[in-house]
Amino acid sequence: MKAIHGKHVYLGDETSLKNGYIVFDNDKIVEIAKKKPDCEVVEECEVITPAFIDAHCHIGIARAGEPQIDDDTNDSMESLLFNLDVLDSIIMEDTSFQESLEAGVLYSCVLPGSANVIGGRSVLIRNYAENTREAFIKHTGLKAAFGYNPKSNEDGKDTHPSTRMGAVSLLRRMLIKGRKTIKLIEHEKKSVDEIEPKMDVVIALLNRDERLRVHAHKTDDIMAALRLADEFNLNITFEHASDVFRKKTFDLLKEKEIPLLYGPLDAFPYKVELRNENWKNAKHVISSGIKFALISDHPIVLQRMLYLQLRHLRRLGLTKEQCISKITKEPAEILGAGGLGTLAPGKLASFVCWNDDLFNLDSYPVSVFAEGKKII
Repeated sequence: MKAIHGKHVYLGDETSLKNGYIVFDNDKIVEIAKKKPDCEVVEECEVITPAFIDAHCHIGIARAGEPQIDDDTNDSMESLLFNLDVLDSIIMEDTSFQESLEAGVLYSCVLPGSANVIGGRSVLIRNYAENTREAFIKHTGLKAAFGYNPKSNEDGKDTHPSTRMGAVSLLRRMLIKGRKTIKLIEHEKKSVDEIEPKMDVVIALLNRDERLRVHAHKTDDIMAALRLADEFNLNITFEHASDVFRKKTFDLLKEKEIPLLYGPLDAFPYKVELRNENWKNAKHVISSGIKFALISDHPIVLQRMLYLQLRHLRRLGLTKEQCISKITKEPAEILGAGGLGTLAPGKLASFVCWNDDLFNLDSYPVSVFAEGKKII
């Protein structure tokens, strides 16, 4: 066993302790100790945090230093891409991964872009892996997009919507077809082997075995998605909600127990759909009590700058511990990554050692441990 000592340890679960030791064996945490344990202390530092998790980004598919033609964020085959898997487009040689590791972000949930109504499956990966086989942790839901982006996409030769109602109707049509297919199978008028591959995914959505990750910025795009979710009993998260500037929308999501992957807070509002975007809108997210995590949407905000967004939550009244939970514990729970997010016995030994409190401008990671191995 080995141990790391920190003068201040943020545990990720909205708590912290002074002079704590993280005791770990291979890739798992064994103990959080307040006294020096009977094992080798391999690192001494000022502050320890759990490894950060970016719950919504496009790292590895929108790659640093590559021309637009090499961007793998959106495919233009058609508007409903149920069988695409974003893992097949991720290139771990993207130099942004190393920059993220140096800023404490060890895990990414990568999603396809929002040009299509259905963009494909999302995936949680290890930023420090050499290849996608080693990087893969789990799939985390199917990307859907509402609002301006899918209605403005004219790439490809297949059917593409030109209005919001057109985009919603394409998805509704497939969900209705899926519901009818389920009935045909139940009445033995069609076998499972006879249905087309994309219908397997649609049925998984209808059975709540697959989560729908809904890109939406404006309140009424969120309402449109909620109508579909209510009509078909879908398991959904909302991603972004950057233009929402009234608390009532977040209150409704809280009431429906729908989590939010919020932000990014430091992005330029580059389209009319974002004209009400402002970091101060986060006060409504906080006051609603909704379960939420912060995101980078890399490269919209560079992933290495993820933790810098915490300053806004701090300014809006959250404790330092609560702020840190929004890029550790909360994304882990929303994504269903039980081994990540907090420093506790049984969790993966992924943590970051800092030279100072990370809320200070001159702070930076001095060491980074990924599942028990020192990588920086």
